[in-house]
Amino acid sequence: MILVIGATGFVGMYTVDKLLSDAKEVVATGRNKKLGEKLSKMGATFIPLDITNPEDFDSLPTEDMEGVILLAGLLPANATADLDSEDNAADYFEVNVIGLINVLEWARKHGINKVISTCSYSDVSGAWGKGYPITEEEPRDFKFTGDHAVYVISKNAANDVMEYYNQQHGMQCSCFRFPPVYGVGPHGTIMVNGKPYKSGIQTFIEKAEAGEDIELWGNPHISRDIIYVKDVARAFELALQSDKTYGLYNMTSGVGLDLEDQARAVIDVFGPGNGSKIVYRPDKPNNTPSFLYSMEKAKRDFGFIPEYTDYHAMMVDYKNELDSGRWDELAHSRER
Repeated sequence: MILVIGATGFVGMYTVDKLLSDAKEVVATGRNKKLGEKLSKMGATFIPLDITNPEDFDSLPTEDMEGVILLAGLLPANATADLDSEDNAADYFEVNVIGLINVLEWARKHGINKVISTCSYSDVSGAWGKGYPITEEEPRDFKFTGDHAVYVISKNAANDVMEYYNQQHGMQCSCFRFPPVYGVGPHGTIMVNGKPYKSGIQTFIEKAEAGEDIELWGNPHISRDIIYVKDVARAFELALQSDKTYGLYNMTSGVGLDLEDQARAVIDVFGPGNGSKIVYRPDKPNNTPSFLYSMEKAKRDFGFIPEYTDYHAMMVDYKNELDSGRWDELAHSRER
């Protein structure tokens, strides 16, 4: 049996789907009752859970539990606080740190040693643009300003707490460091400093479908390292099966994606023959430098090799998933 906490989110839904397809028994928790009903229909046992409330954990089964995948958390993309007028630092720590401690204490008391959580690739953003693959040993280096700052700080604190439980209590906790994760989910609108904005991939897709031109700001050959959600779901399963899984893991494709290649793939898959063209705008700023992460540790410890390293193939599958309609409830779950 595997427990997926935060299963009603984007990565959670895909992870439960993958585990169930491999005949795993899954207990799924979350706070979205509508998506919880969908998880139940898929074959999981759904239990509502708020990780900030220790009493909620009393309803969880503990027998034959292989491990815990912790996906619940407060993300900047969901946060409504406008930092120009208010601050939500306490919210990040209540959910991402205290909530994690509640999970770890429940697991420790019941002899469940394997817990996998997630964190942000931004904790080493100071190494972006330096031209080398970033490993798990890269020192933390990030900006202490902006709407991602306290999120990264809270996740760093959570990682340190997990390592404390590893060393103090002999647990086998680990953490996946995520870049942007692509796939069908509630990405149409994301929050940036408390204000809603259309996501970049959603903008590209809508323009391709409408036959409108896609603007590329700044250097069109900036390269980013992303990952597809189906690869993430498979990685969780592999990590839980290995006795070597421990500590921090980069969880990316390990392949750089050129911004121009990204736009061309979207046009080809979502708007073939519609007339979309790429318009280059070097006069507009694009402030995120290139970045690439090493995937050697995940390959070594639990045999994970990403399948969706070709962006065009990723977009083909993305469109097939959209057209299937099976994730419609998930895709619209965060509309404002």
